[in-house]
Amino acid sequence: MNGRISRRISVPRDLGQARSIDAASERPAAAAGLSDAAVQAIWTAVEDLYRTGAYPAVTFCLRRNGQVVLNRALGHARGNGPGEGTRVPQLRATPDTPISLFSASKAVTAALLHLLAEEGGVDLDRPVVDYLPAFGAHGKHRITLADVLAHRGGIPSFRLPQAQRRIDLLADWEQTVALLCAATPSTQGRQAYHAMTGGYILGEVLQRVTGRPIREYLDRRLRHPLGMKHFTYGLPREHRDRVAHNYAAGAPVRFPVAGLVQRQLIVPFDEIIAFSNTDRAMDAVVPSGNLFATAEELSRFYQMLLDGGRHEGRQVMQPATVARLIRPVGRAAFDHTVKLPIRYSEGLILGGNPFGLYGPMTGRAYGHLGFMNIFGWADPDRHIACSLLVTGKAILGTHLLALGRVLNSIARQCRPLRAAA
Repeated sequence: MNGRISRRISVPRDLGQARSIDAASERPAAAAGLSDAAVQAIWTAVEDLYRTGAYPAVTFCLRRNGQVVLNRALGHARGNGPGEGTRVPQLRATPDTPISLFSASKAVTAALLHLLAEEGGVDLDRPVVDYLPAFGAHGKHRITLADVLAHRGGIPSFRLPQAQRRIDLLADWEQTVALLCAATPSTQGRQAYHAMTGGYILGEVLQRVTGRPIREYLDRRLRHPLGMKHFTYGLPREHRDRVAHNYAAGAPVRFPVAGLVQRQLIVPFDEIIAFSNTDRAMDAVVPSGNLFATAEELSRFYQMLLDGGRHEGRQVMQPATVARLIRPVGRAAFDHTVKLPIRYSEGLILGGNPFGLYGPMTGRAYGHLGFMNIFGWADPDRHIACSLLVTGKAILGTHLLALGRVLNSIARQCRPLRAAA
């Protein structure tokens, strides 16, 4: 396709051909304190987002007051990608379609470290070297676990020569951890988003302390207590016939954005998207970027946090653990990776007033974003737990306006139930 043309999918005129609804899980709007018109306005905004043609699949789940009011999908898990047309067999997306969360996985990895601290296995305020001695090389001995969680760990990217930048490094746990332990910090003490790096250090600490793989700890502390089918790093082979594939979409990524993306993700934009669809990627454990889940599962996770760590009468996380996980680490500060002001907690990206990543007047909201335009968050003022999963990886394009309208619609239609702090 001509590089000057945005990469788009074919959008049917009648979205009924692309829509899938889990009617059994959806509750009446009134049960969640909403009007039918409010719920329809939110869903219409999601449909308009799909109509931009940037996303082969969109799955969406919204909980309000603990009730699922929307649990739906649009598009195709496979096929109808940009430029594919009808040449590739198509598989409809459904609310049960597992999708890679990419960086939205970081919220779950952070929760695991906070749970480990709750058990007494680690002290988040202690240096990483207390649990991973090799990490202290080149002056990193003062960096704490909390620093890594809050993107102040000094190792925001893989500083490697071009010849060593290979995508399968992300699937080589031992080599990646060794490289990061030997790395010289580049942003120590400054806020800089750790796109891929921090998760390996946190995961290695967890595995050394527990003596078990991080997948097993995730199963025991979150996946099984929350009753999840997927919600794990990578994807078992028996579920790969239903998995959603990712596609490069939107306007082609060029200088200077292309260089910024490659510094964080090791290789060029399109290459990491292609890798994400391979068995090698789905076999791997990438704590910062390859947890697979449905939109409903991600919303369920945030509902548990919204409920003070409880799920169906069971205390999955202690309230004090949740409180620390969502607590701001200072005010919004310039992030030396993304070149924008961001406010973090120890593991989450926080909302803002008068405008924030989760819409207008979302100062108490918390969650995480994923590559690109994947969202999972909770807003205690609005009593919502929401997730938006997409498979088109589009940085630039008209979809950004439609995405803003989705977030604005959710914030407006789900009015705060208490005064915003």
